[in-house]
Amino acid sequence: MHSLKTIRALSEKATTRKTEQTPTGTIPVPDEDIIQRALAILESRYTTPGWQMDKADDARDFLRLILAQEPERECFVALFLDTRHRLIANETLFKGTVDGAAVHPRIVVQKSLAYNAAAVIFAHNHPSGIAEPSRADQQLTNRLVDALTMVDVRVLDHFVIGEGSAVSFAETGRI
Repeated sequence: MHSLKTIRALSEKATTRKTEQTPTGTIPVPDEDIIQRALAILESRYTTPGWQMDKADDARDFLRLILAQEPERECFVALFLDTRHRLIANETLFKGTVDGAAVHPRIVVQKSLAYNAAAVIFAHNHPSGIAEPSRADQQLTNRLVDALTMVDVRVLDHFVIGEGSAVSFAETGRI
């Protein structure tokens, strides 16, 4: 798991120009390519048989990389997990504007059931860069917990991702 620190550093320094050696010389590597490579590494680890997403830092790192792809608008992402907290799927469920995204609990429940998920972890970004959850974020999380409880799907966490930081609802006692 030591490479998660490396991936976290890549995520935080995504604006630094990287280069790659090819047979024809050195070429610049776009930041988006680096993020996609890091996501592929993490996703392959998270879907390896027996690997469990049982640490908040694992989910936080993965979600920060996913949401780094959409810095200009708010996006709402769900990680769908099995009973042992292994990743079944990750999906960006809703995309919004610079200051909000409409999240529909009905759709979240439908997706959770379609994936046969036992648990979910949510995240959304704040394009403002401030990771502090708003009152609306808390209300939405409460609605999602209530809706998913009705179909026996546990909400393990909800992360609000800002510039260089992420706030966990579970770690701060909000879930």
